[in-house]
Amino acid sequence: MEDREDDGVPDGRDAPRKRLLRAIAAQAAAISAAVHLLWAWPRLLDPPDARPYLFVLAAALAVGIAVATLRAGEYRRLYALGAGTLGAFLGGYLAWHGGGTGEALAADPLAIVAVVGETVGVVAFLALYRLAPPTSVVLERHRTDPDGDDEGRDDRAGRTGNARNDDGGEP
Repeated sequence: MEDREDDGVPDGRDAPRKRLLRAIAAQAAAISAAVHLLWAWPRLLDPPDARPYLFVLAAALAVGIAVATLRAGEYRRLYALGAGTLGAFLGGYLAWHGGGTGEALAADPLAIVAVVGETVGVVAFLALYRLAPPTSVVLERHRTDPDGDDEGRDDRAGRTGNARNDDGGEP
């Protein structure tokens, strides 16, 4: 199921299928965050109900996952976090409404948007997880990047393997 180039080496992060799945997963996480904020915002001043505050935190987490999905490397742990977070939103909705989930969905179009978006997001994150190489492979790619364009790495340390001179000082 992995995308492969002609030489048999797995495609990198920018394979067309992976780009499409990342876009879908990030959009699904952003939609879920927006729905949670739309539900929570007018209810923030309801004193006995803690759900609006939890929804705001959950929305912030979903936005963080969406941004990291678009900007970070191919990290299976990130994709598992995305699938787990959106899956937890779905599970929480089902648990909260119990047997009346169908009626609750029928009465709230915003909930339909959330459930569909979260379902699509879980599928996209799981597909990304399956297509991504193990984390150790990704980390090794960053260490041995021949172009030296790995963001956040000191090129001198990357080429020499050691950022200090023999006397312990900086180069």
